[in-house]
Amino acid sequence: RGPHIMAGYWRAPEQNAKVFDEEGYYCSGDALKLADPQAPEVGLMFDGRIAEDFKLSSGVFVSVGPMRTRAVLEGAPLVQDVVVAAPDREELGLLVFPRLDQCRVLAGMADDVEDEAVLASEPVRAWFSQWLARFNRDATGSASRIQWLLLMAQPPSLELGEITDKGSLNQRAVLAQRAALIDAAYQGSAPGLLRREAR
Repeated sequence: RGPHIMAGYWRAPEQNAKVFDEEGYYCSGDALKLADPQAPEVGLMFDGRIAEDFKLSSGVFVSVGPMRTRAVLEGAPLVQDVVVAAPDREELGLLVFPRLDQCRVLAGMADDVEDEAVLASEPVRAWFSQWLARFNRDATGSASRIQWLLLMAQPPSLELGEITDKGSLNQRAVLAQRAALIDAAYQGSAPGLLRREAR
């Protein structure tokens, strides 16, 4: 709330009710954290979208934004984006949208080879299995440990709402559109499923 924040949507009270609280503060939906907890005067920094966060069936809260960011950064150059699955489940999984061109190079396969065959190749599966192990190395509990991942040969769909108008991944829409695949992953029957190795 302040002179730098819009006063509201023009002639749209229902939209205003969604984004302004009872005191007139704009609710962006962004999660923030202190940039430096030892020096709060430094300011705040973006820490994901609140709308993407969810709870596991145990009631443990999962902060999706930082997990997605970390997965993409640590998954370079093979990871384009990920979706964290899924609300009200016992464990976490990832739907990974890979950089198919990079996976193709790693697999040593020509452009005319089907994407599914590239993702099923031993070099690609081995790389993602090792990446999953590295990702989980410092996991401290169920809200930070990824138990399985699926490599998506089918990219996210703009028509189905899996990509927003701004070009970013819509976590909720992907979870809804690919619910049957996610169910199969939790049952251990999804094709190409990679599971975390037990220690």
